[in-house]
Amino acid sequence: MTQAPTRAEAHAATASRIVTAARDLLVRNGEVTLRAVARELGMTAPALYRYAPSHEELVRIVAIAIDADVATRITRAAARQPADDPAAKLLAAAVEFRAWALENRHEFSLVFTNVDVDCLDELASAESTGVVFSGLLFELWAERQFPIPQLDDLDPGLAEILRDPRVPADLSGVPDELRGLVWVLERAWSRLYGTVTLEVFRHIDPRIVDEAHLFRAMIEDQAEPLGLTPDLPRLRQLVVDLLAESA
Repeated sequence: MTQAPTRAEAHAATASRIVTAARDLLVRNGEVTLRAVARELGMTAPALYRYAPSHEELVRIVAIAIDADVATRITRAAARQPADDPAAKLLAAAVEFRAWALENRHEFSLVFTNVDVDCLDELASAESTGVVFSGLLFELWAERQFPIPQLDDLDPGLAEILRDPRVPADLSGVPDELRGLVWVLERAWSRLYGTVTLEVFRHIDPRIVDEAHLFRAMIEDQAEPLGLTPDLPRLRQLVVDLLAESA
């Protein structure tokens, strides 16, 4: 005899259906509304409000779910590289992130206009892109020991922020004297995210996007601050191969 689902299980199943319906609508229409989701699921608006009481809450729930899926995708891409090669793992994750973004412009836009530091409590798990990328960068530093800024050498206001930063990362193994590593992380993320955003929305010559010139240049620019300059010949070819696989 099949056991009936508990109330919590039924609630979770319905919440999952809502997210799936919203993502389907986003892909088809480029936007999501409460009414459209309710109609898609055959629900009344009041019933849907028990799960998402506002449009903003619906979008936040969907964005966090998408981000978790992307985190899984980039984690798998990194895991296909040798376990003892953190540089290759980080590059594989970056290429996979770019591939997802270019394939899913509407989802990319939804996630990165709605998932911010105010969502940190919900993002403080392995299932978020921020946590995955920060973990990969910290792993790279553990191997390469590339230079990181000392807090005393930074602007006092920035140094104070880095002592208690709002960032999707596990900082339990990053003592105060190494908090300059968080600044390296923030700057590396800004370059990756900025480059991919320009590519996704075609704010540069589309031929540059199609041939990944800007993306590959961004990787090259990151080589020195991340201690990867000696490995550039190998890593250049790896990026070319990964981009070809993702095309």
